[in-house]
Amino acid sequence: MKENIKKSFLFHLGIVLLICTVLYISFFATLHWLTKHGDEIQIPDLRGRSVDQAVTQLRGMHFEVYIDSTYEPSVKPFTVLKQVPDTGSYVKQGRTVFLTVNMLMPPYIPMPNLVNLSFRSALMLLRNNKLFVGDTTYKPDIAAGAVLEQRYKGGPIRPGEMIAQGSKISLVIGDGLGNTEFNVPDVTNISVDEAMTILNQYSLTPIIVAADDLSKITDTSSATVVETEPRAVNDAGVPNRIKEGDIIHLRIMQDPQAQDIQSGNTKGQKTVNDADKSKKAK
Repeated sequence: MKENIKKSFLFHLGIVLLICTVLYISFFATLHWLTKHGDEIQIPDLRGRSVDQAVTQLRGMHFEVYIDSTYEPSVKPFTVLKQVPDTGSYVKQGRTVFLTVNMLMPPYIPMPNLVNLSFRSALMLLRNNKLFVGDTTYKPDIAAGAVLEQRYKGGPIRPGEMIAQGSKISLVIGDGLGNTEFNVPDVTNISVDEAMTILNQYSLTPIIVAADDLSKITDTSSATVVETEPRAVNDAGVPNRIKEGDIIHLRIMQDPQAQDIQSGNTKGQKTVNDADKSKKAK
């Protein structure tokens, strides 16, 4: 009986091994058919084509298509910019090909701050934000090579303002101090607005500071310039000279008294003629 059981066990074990061997061989024999190995198709170059042409061609090759979008100012709308898998890749039928297509309308972004940057840095920042450089003009200024103003459609544009990608930004660049030298204009005892108009004619860069408590300045444009640095006239009574594009400091007050105005070289004191008149009066 033991001999019969032993033979039966070996017989069934052999059957099991045979079945496993057949299944193993069958699996690998049909693996090629199951995975469709060798049925891969080469992806064509779709970049630069219209999205309709690209989708029609891919679906004709039995691929699924997924479309995303971005914006490139120099490319026509609805043009394929990128594809995944890339050109020349071999992909099985039925897989998904991802297309990135150029948008019809440009998105709006916050305007970057270009002021005080070098021209090269400003150009790089504009390119990164998909903006273009418009007209570039130069203005005498001590900050040679730096961006003094950023302008859009003829007017200044503040950092953070929303602007469409692809827009042209005009830049005003500092050209260093000019060779023209002239007398320091006396802009004391006039409003800041009036002083700015005069200083702009000389391409001077004003820096405005409060002569007293800053909280007393309620309206900067209407405040009065009480002193400049450099002054129009030095202590010897000789006009001070200044170069085109240089800096001039303006000290302002909201409602100054007569003695607060330090015009020319008086520094708030009486002039020589005023002193002579006082002696004669005595």
